Amino acid sequence: MMQRSCDCSFFHQFVLNNYEIRLSKVSIQIGPYQLKNNLILAPMAGVTDRPFRQLCKDLGAATAVSEMVSSNPLLRNTRKSLLRIDHEGETGLRWVQIAGSEPEMLAAAAIYNVEQGAEIIDINMGCPAKKVCRKSAGSALLADEGLVAEICQQVVSAVDVPVTLKIRTGVDEAHKNAVKIASIAEQSGICALTIHGRTREAKFTGNAEYRTIRAVRDSTNITLIANGDIDSPEKALDVLKQTNVDGLMIGRAAQGNPWIFQQINHFLETGSRLQAIETSEIVKIMIRHISQLHEFYGEQQGVRVARKHVGWYLKSSSPDFIKYFNQIQGPNGQLIAIDSWFNKQRLTEVG
Repeated sequence: MMQRSCDCSFFHQFVLNNYEIRLSKVSIQIGPYQLKNNLILAPMAGVTDRPFRQLCKDLGAATAVSEMVSSNPLLRNTRKSLLRIDHEGETGLRWVQIAGSEPEMLAAAAIYNVEQGAEIIDINMGCPAKKVCRKSAGSALLADEGLVAEICQQVVSAVDVPVTLKIRTGVDEAHKNAVKIASIAEQSGICALTIHGRTREAKFTGNAEYRTIRAVRDSTNITLIANGDIDSPEKALDVLKQTNVDGLMIGRAAQGNPWIFQQINHFLETGSRLQAIETSEIVKIMIRHISQLHEFYGEQQGVRVARKHVGWYLKSSSPDFIKYFNQIQGPNGQLIAIDSWFNKQRLTEVG
C-alpha cells in the first residue's frame, strides 16, 4: 500500500472483538490545519446551518462543513445564500462548500467565499438531488471526468486556501469511477477527498459500501475521508478498519443526535461506550439549539426549522408530542412545550 502524505499519529492499542487494532486520533490534517480529531460534520442542505454546526463542534466534531452555496453570482445576496455563509461568532474552521457546473463560475465563487472568510473551500460533486443534478452539478459531474479535472484545477488555482472535494463512488453501479476521480483530484492539487459510499443513482437507498473507498485508499496518497451510514461508535471503528481512511464524515446520523461525535470519540479512544445520554441533557441541548434557531432565522422561520429538529430528537420516543409540537406557532410556546415534555418524562421515570 502507498504511504499516505498526511501526518497521522497512531496510539492506544487494545483488543476488541478478538481483533487487535491500532486507533488514530488528532491526526487528520487539511492543508495547514491540524484537526483535534478525525470526525467531521457533513454538509447537508437545510441542516448544517450555523447553530447546528456550532452545536456539533461543541459536542465533539473536529469541524463542520457548511450547507452548499450556489456558485451563481445572481444568488449571492438572497436571504438563503447569506444565511448559509453566516459564520458570525462560530468557532473553529470556516469550511464552505460550493456547488455548480461551470469551472470559471466555481472559481469565482471560491474567491468570493474566501473574501467572506472561508478558510477551506469544498467542491460539491456528491449531491444526488434531482434539482442539483439536472443542472449538471453535484454528483452528475462524475460522468464527465474532463470537466471534473477542469473544475478542480481552476478552483485550486483561484484561491490560496485548501480546496477539498466531496464525491460519490460513481454515477451508477456500472460506472464506478471514484479511483479515477481521486487520481484527477490529487493531480489537480485537491488536498482532501470525501467519498460517500453510494452512487448517484442509489441516492440514500440501500447500504453504503466501503470497498470502493478502500480501493481509492490503496491507489492514492490523498487525505481521504469516508462518509455514509456511519451511525454508531462500532460502525465508525468498522469503517476505519475496512477503509484505512484518515477521517470520517457524519451526516444524517447526527440529526437529532449531535452527541454522536462524543460517543464515537470516546469509543475510539477507550474501546468502551459512553453511558447513554440522560434525558435532562437531551432537553438542555434541545432548548439551546431551538433557541439559537429562533435567533438565527428570526421567529417565523426559526419556528418552522425547529420543528424538523425536534422531530429528529424525539422521533423514536414521542410521536404524539411531535405532532403537537408541529402545531405550535410561536418560539416561546415551543420552548415551554419542550420543558413541559421533559417534566412529564421525569415524573414518569420517578413514578
